Amino acid sequence: MTAVPGPAEYAIEAAGVSKWFGPVQALDGVTVAAPPGSVLGLLGHNGAGKTTLVNVLAALCRPTAGTARVAGYDVVRQSREVRRRIALTGQFAAVDEQISGRDNLVLVARLRGTGRRDALRRAAELLEMFDLTGAADRPVRGYSGGMRRRLDLAASLTGRPEVLFLDEPTTGLDPAARLAAWTVVERLVRDGTTVVLTTQYLDEADRLADTITVLAGGRVVASGAPADLKARVGGRTATARLAGPDAVRAAARALRTEGLGPEYDPRRDVIAVPLTGPRDLAVVARTLDAEVMGDYELAVTAPTLDDVYLSLTGPARPDAAARGAS
Repeated sequence: MTAVPGPAEYAIEAAGVSKWFGPVQALDGVTVAAPPGSVLGLLGHNGAGKTTLVNVLAALCRPTAGTARVAGYDVVRQSREVRRRIALTGQFAAVDEQISGRDNLVLVARLRGTGRRDALRRAAELLEMFDLTGAADRPVRGYSGGMRRRLDLAASLTGRPEVLFLDEPTTGLDPAARLAAWTVVERLVRDGTTVVLTTQYLDEADRLADTITVLAGGRVVASGAPADLKARVGGRTATARLAGPDAVRAAARALRTEGLGPEYDPRRDVIAVPLTGPRDLAVVARTLDAEVMGDYELAVTAPTLDDVYLSLTGPARPDAAARGAS
């Protein structure tokens, strides 16, 4: 008889997880955690170790070292209990093209042990949720790539999983379908599902993830809430486009006199001023008004997740491919 764990602080909890495939190390001491009803985003170049980590957490492969628990169960000693409580959607749609979308969903639900009546009811709910009702009874071979992807996402939800692993779930979807998928994920999380999301789309991670872990070469290089990661890159920046290099130099001198640290390239007509507080923006505007003859353009930008990602990982690392992580 399998012991039933008590209420867990984390739905996902991994400590010091490493994974070797022969001489190739795919994960190197990875530690992550996510509370119930949250989204853990995994970012990294191809070969960073994201998919390998998902496979370990989904009890599809054993870690070489370290421990991991999902939904309160150990992924090695209680792998069957883990698999009963999770669902996994891979990078490519895995549906039967010879039968209809409805029959695909009913088949998956029946394989999970659901009675036929409940399987039909759940299939109808999911078809509506993913805007596939109009194509429900058509063979999947006639579906577009985006429709197949949505059907695959729907199939992963037939069993109402406690933890849902989404490995690049919106690859191949058009913008409207991506937004619809995001809405579904947000609804699931509101209902208490925990989601582990790997993605190449930084706007997707920024919108959905409560916590982001950035992987490079099989190692964790940063982890935190999106806002916290952006704060590590820096605060807001005021950028002004002026009328020629002489105006830029004059503005830079005046701004330095005010205690600010403007940055500019003499070959361009743009000056950038890092802002450390709300007062700085007022100083920039007042100084430009006093020093600049003629009109100028002033904009304020905040760091994006793209800035964070590039600052942490840089270009794709050749050693990641050599290590064989995925």
